[in-house]
Amino acid sequence: MIKEILVKMALSPSKLPGLDYALNPYRGCEHACIYCYAPSVIHWDKGKWGELVEVKVNLPRILSKELKVKKKGVVGLSTVTDPYHPAEKKYEITRRCLELLLMHDFPVCIQTKSSLVLRDMDLLKKFSNIEVGMTLTTHDESVREKLEPGASSVAQRLNALLELSKNGIRTWIFIGPVIPYITYGEALIDAITPAKPEYVLVDKLRLKEGIQNNVMGFIGEIYPHLKEKYNEIFCGNEDFYKGFFENIKKKCDKNGLKCEISKLNE
Repeated sequence: MIKEILVKMALSPSKLPGLDYALNPYRGCEHACIYCYAPSVIHWDKGKWGELVEVKVNLPRILSKELKVKKKGVVGLSTVTDPYHPAEKKYEITRRCLELLLMHDFPVCIQTKSSLVLRDMDLLKKFSNIEVGMTLTTHDESVREKLEPGASSVAQRLNALLELSKNGIRTWIFIGPVIPYITYGEALIDAITPAKPEYVLVDKLRLKEGIQNNVMGFIGEIYPHLKEKYNEIFCGNEDFYKGFFENIKKKCDKNGLKCEISKLNE
């Protein structure tokens, strides 16, 4: 279900490393990822996450006004919901915002799970400072279909990364959240390597409000043999992540990739 809404603000201050502003063209996300913590961040109370998307139809107009007075800084697209989920095909809010950001030469950092980003290659190539991060949580398409039912396939995302790199766009990979015993780090790094991202950022599964129930419901249904291990992790056992981070760093070094563990894990 799509609902058009009006907003009063476009750019909001960002607390994420490397970003000065957050720009979210939508509320809600059709990707419907099992592990998404966005509902708790924006206090979503409008039904099941993934079934409703609110389109900020006046966002480009508001952004146009703000860019004339805002101090130049890095704009993150998007920090809460994906800027390229399916609704963007029709509404093109993200594209219109990119046109404005390009006009004012603002640095931009895009993070997505969608190959739709390739549609805007003509704009991306014109920026003096832009990078695109692609999120991947698994190399296995059958697992991806369960975890991220509305997102682009693994193959589509990897192809998008390769095309972006070929066109001179700086790219990076976000392996996050790591889904314990389901995200196979070494196999994923092997799948990523041909796309030659500038770096790989890794983050653990974050237990925001409501996420634990969603994840445990998913594990109980699809991977019941992992329930005990997940209970240990949710009770504070960090042994899994310590081992995972060490192994993925070694694999990245072997494959010639720069690896960063999210500072939020410290």
